[in-house]
Amino acid sequence: MRIRFALPAAAALVLQACATVSQPPVEVESPVPKAAQVAAQQQAAAPSAKRYKTKIAIARFTNETSYGRSLLNDADLDRIGKQASDMLASRLVMSGAFVVLERPDLQKLEREQAISGGAGLVGADTVISGSVTEFGRSVGGKKGFLSSTKVQTARAKVDVRLVDVKTGHAYFSALGAGEASTESGEIAGFGSRAEYDATLNDRAIAAAISDVIDRLVATLAARPWRSDILEVQGRQVFISGGRHQGVREGDLLAVMEAGNKVKSRQTGFEVALPPKRVGTLKVLSLFGDGETSEGAVCELTSGTIEKASLPKLFVAEATP
Repeated sequence: MRIRFALPAAAALVLQACATVSQPPVEVESPVPKAAQVAAQQQAAAPSAKRYKTKIAIARFTNETSYGRSLLNDADLDRIGKQASDMLASRLVMSGAFVVLERPDLQKLEREQAISGGAGLVGADTVISGSVTEFGRSVGGKKGFLSSTKVQTARAKVDVRLVDVKTGHAYFSALGAGEASTESGEIAGFGSRAEYDATLNDRAIAAAISDVIDRLVATLAARPWRSDILEVQGRQVFISGGRHQGVREGDLLAVMEAGNKVKSRQTGFEVALPPKRVGTLKVLSLFGDGETSEGAVCELTSGTIEKASLPKLFVAEATP
């Protein structure tokens, strides 16, 4: 009788001593059709308010850690830095809120333009520089009476700065951190055995970039919308910026004259005096087939525009 009770108790102790592998989450298909999801995403992506398309360029992104530096690297000894730079550029392009200019491969672009006879390069408003400041891997796990688990983890941290091109002032800095892990296990000699997983490095860097990208986008998008005047033909005014920047037919816009710039003796920076409003525009139609070539045809409903003062004029949202 005692033996019968002892066997279940021993089995329970063995099961408790076993290390178990965490179960991955189960993917559940959405009840909403994919076409409806795409339509909703496109509608949400359309700008509800006017936003300025800042021209940004990633000037430098380096690997400042000791990881990944060996004789097998390329001439620049910076594969991790290039990988982080490419990931950041892709995320900024996918956000649709900026005009991203290519800078790491500048020599290739200049060579192709020389061959094709193309136009010159466009200057950026803001330069992004940064580095991978922390990167490493660790291996851990659990061991039981008849089972064991192995957990591989990669961690990364990136530092990113925004620099104003005209002044060289670094006006924003952010730190992003991310990690990725994989787990395997076996019970009584059966199960999965994991070797070195190199994809963890990529996933950890991608997670760190994702951690910092929202703050970068929010800071860059906080700049007030403004546009420039392309040409004036009587009461008809052509401005740059169209659908991708939230400009719509019937919108009322203000024509502003920039104030003079005075150098501050306290800070050493130039301070722009407040602008003044010189006219009002009404958007009649839009033209152009891309975010870099679109514009709007407007009617000057009030005020006057002197062609001699065009370099000091800009277009902004009309305030009541």
